[in-house]
Amino acid sequence: MDEIVVGIDVGTTKVCTLVGRVEEETIRILGVGLEPSEGIKKGVIVDLSAAAQAITRSVEKAEQTSGVEITGALVSLAGAHVSSINSRGVAGVSGEAIDEVDVERALDAARAVAIPHNREVIHVIQRGFTVDGQDGIQQPLGMHGYRLEVEAHIITAAQATVENLRQSVGAAGVDVLQFVLNSLASGDVVLNDTERQMGVAVCDIGGGTTDLALYVDGNVWHTMVLAVGGNHVTNDIAHGLRLPVSQAEEIKKQHGYALKSGVGAEEYFKVQPFGEDQPAQINRQDLANIIEARVGEIFGLVRQEIKRSGYDGLLPAGMVLTGGTSALPGIRQLASEALGMPVRTAQPENLAGLVDQLKGPAYATSVGLLQWAAAMTLSNALPGRDRSRRVKGESRMNPVKDWIKRLLP
Repeated sequence: MDEIVVGIDVGTTKVCTLVGRVEEETIRILGVGLEPSEGIKKGVIVDLSAAAQAITRSVEKAEQTSGVEITGALVSLAGAHVSSINSRGVAGVSGEAIDEVDVERALDAARAVAIPHNREVIHVIQRGFTVDGQDGIQQPLGMHGYRLEVEAHIITAAQATVENLRQSVGAAGVDVLQFVLNSLASGDVVLNDTERQMGVAVCDIGGGTTDLALYVDGNVWHTMVLAVGGNHVTNDIAHGLRLPVSQAEEIKKQHGYALKSGVGAEEYFKVQPFGEDQPAQINRQDLANIIEARVGEIFGLVRQEIKRSGYDGLLPAGMVLTGGTSALPGIRQLASEALGMPVRTAQPENLAGLVDQLKGPAYATSVGLLQWAAAMTLSNALPGRDRSRRVKGESRMNPVKDWIKRLLP
């Protein structure tokens, strides 16, 4: 029997609930529930009731289109309250073959780092192992040794904020099986194996947040959430052109360009500003100027964060852009110039079923949640470490089975 998986992407601009069925080669989308977000600002819930209602409507739509009752789901997590640290753990081994229990003990030791009482551990991700002083080991199972060390990346979030999100999802009658950081969910969909091994950054630019994850040697080495996103660009347009925010959003989508140099000086469009009887002619270069300033600032913050991490010299594969704002024309070129590295934009691919609504980079996190859910299902269902049955993209998760046991807090 094929497994049913559910993901709820609770974003600043939209709530997207997806129901999928894990098949031999892919995930078939059975149900989609798209609903505008309410009560959420910069990835954080600011109105519990409004957020719960938006999530409930999204879940109900997905249930109607799929015919599946949703009782549990993986849920996306974002917001500037998310932070990460790296930690090392050591476990003694008898000298015989290292098994999963030994890996568990080493990860438990790494997890024992001092974390404030108001923080909740979301992910504990292994970065690499050392056996008897030999480092660079990706998978120690079956190896012989006496001392096993693991370097882990620990992602935490504000406990109260996480509880608010859990409560809002619970109001829709859905249990949160696991929270997944936006950038990790997106990275699972848009990255390939070569990029992960070489060293690459994933930058998911949503409405309220920009989520960054750095992958080196196939694993996550650094994560960060910036409280700035596409809504800030829209607000700048609204202020600069004296327009309602809803109209500014439409203008951004229809006429927006991230580089002033990429727009002709003779291109104009009409708008209806506040307090004016007649529509006004706006030069498209003026609009691009507003957009370029804010988007350039976002990538300036991203560049600072990459440098602060200390891994800026370990990313030869450059950056992969995703998230709704990455659909802005010209943004790839602006990012490449600002960061001094190769940049490409990416969106979910290799999907089956109800995929018409899911085209575009805005749905990378939503689809990524299904990939995570599928990997959790398969890792629990398959005996030992047999990886013969995979969904596309699951092979990019390193190593899933060991992760999953650590991911459930």
